[in-house]
Amino acid sequence: MDTAIVFGLLVALMLTGMPISISLGLTVLAFLFTLTQVPIESVALKLFTGIEKFEIMAIPFFILAGNFLTHGGVARRMINFATAMVGHWYGGLGLAGVVACALFAAVSGSSPATVVAIGAILLPAMVKAGFPNRFGAGVITTSGALGILIPPSIVMVMYSVSTNTSVGALFMAGVVPGLMLATLLGITTWYRAKKFDYPRMPRASWGERWKALRESAWGLFLIVVVMGGIYSGMFTPTEAAAMSAAYAFFVAVFVYKDLTLKDVPKVLLNSANMSAMLLYIITNAVLFSFLMTHEGIPQEMADWMLSQGMGIITFLLVVNILLLLAGNFMEPSSIVLIMSPILFPVAMKLGIDPVHFGILMVVNMEVGMCHPPVGLNLYVASGITRMGITELTIAVWPWLLTMLGFLVVVTYWPGLSLALPRALGMM
Repeated sequence: MDTAIVFGLLVALMLTGMPISISLGLTVLAFLFTLTQVPIESVALKLFTGIEKFEIMAIPFFILAGNFLTHGGVARRMINFATAMVGHWYGGLGLAGVVACALFAAVSGSSPATVVAIGAILLPAMVKAGFPNRFGAGVITTSGALGILIPPSIVMVMYSVSTNTSVGALFMAGVVPGLMLATLLGITTWYRAKKFDYPRMPRASWGERWKALRESAWGLFLIVVVMGGIYSGMFTPTEAAAMSAAYAFFVAVFVYKDLTLKDVPKVLLNSANMSAMLLYIITNAVLFSFLMTHEGIPQEMADWMLSQGMGIITFLLVVNILLLLAGNFMEPSSIVLIMSPILFPVAMKLGIDPVHFGILMVVNMEVGMCHPPVGLNLYVASGITRMGITELTIAVWPWLLTMLGFLVVVTYWPGLSLALPRALGMM
C-alpha cells in the first residue's frame, strides 16, 4: 500500500510538468507529514548527512573541468587529431566524430558537453563536405553518449553515492565497455558511409598526424592525469576530479590561450549553476531514498521479486525494460538516484556484482539519452543542427540499434565490465 502511494504521488506530480527534483521533495514531505510518525529532526539530519559524502565533491570539479575544456579549444584539436588518423576511410569525418567523442568523453565526464563540444565544430564541417545532415546528427548524438560510460563519469559518481560502490572500480570497469561501444558505433558509421558512398578525405601524411598529435597532447594528457592518478593510488577519484579542473584551467588559459582570464568568471558561473542543479536533485533523491528505506519498500520489492521465482536472467531483463522506460521521461541523474535504492538490494540478493550492475545502469542511461521524448542528447543536437526531435529520432536509429545490441552483451556478460578492475586488483 505504501509503495503504491509513494510512486503514485511521484508520478502524478511529474505528469503536471513539475521538475523531477521538486516532485521528489514534495512526495517525501507529503508522505512524512501525513502517513508516518518520523521525527522531522531525523529528516533534517538525513538531509545533511546524505550529501556530505566526499565522493559528491567530484561532481562540481568534473563539471568545471568539462566546461574549461569545452571553451578552451581542446575539442577542436582532438577533432583534428581524429581526422588525421581515420579521415581517409569511408565516412571519414563521421569516424573522426566517433573517435573525437571517445577522446573528449575521457576528459569531460558528461554526454551533453561532449555533444556540444564536438558537434558544434564537426557537424557544420560534415555538411560542408557533402554529408547529409541526418548522418552527422546520428553519429554525434549517439557517440556523445560515450561521455557517461568512458571514465571519468558524473553518472558513475552518482551511482557510487547511492550504493556505496567504489568509484575507482566503476571508472576502470567502464574502460573496456566504453572502447567496445566506440568501436561498434565506428563500424556502424563506416558501414553506412560505404553503403551510401559518402565522402572520404585525403589520407594524412605521418608528418600531419604527428603535428595533430602534438597539438592535442596537452588535452589528451588529462586522461593520464585522471586515470593514472586513480590507478596508481596517487589520487582518490575526488582528488583526481580537482586535479582535472586545475589542469583544464591551466591548459585552456595558459597553454592553448583560447580562453582569456576575463572569460573565466563566466565559466565558473556556468559550472556553479549546473553543479547546484545536480546537487539539488541529489538532496531530494537522498530524502526519497530515506523514505523508502524507512518504510521498507526496497525490502518488500526484493522479497516479492524473489518470491516470484525471478532468477538473474529475468531480473536483469526487467531492470533493462524499467530503465529504458524511465529514460522516456527522466534524465540520467534522476534515474540513477531514484532507481538505484530500489533495484540495488534485489541485485545484491541475487548475487549480481555491484560494479557490473552499475555499468549496466550507465549503458541504459546512454540509450535513454538518445531516444525521445526526453533524450538529453537529442535536445542538445537539435540546438546545434536546427533539426526537429522527430527528424533526429529517425537519424539516430541505426546507431541506437547498435547500442541496444551492445546493452544485451553488457547485461549478460559480466566479465566485459569486471575484467579490468579485477586485473588491477581493485575488486
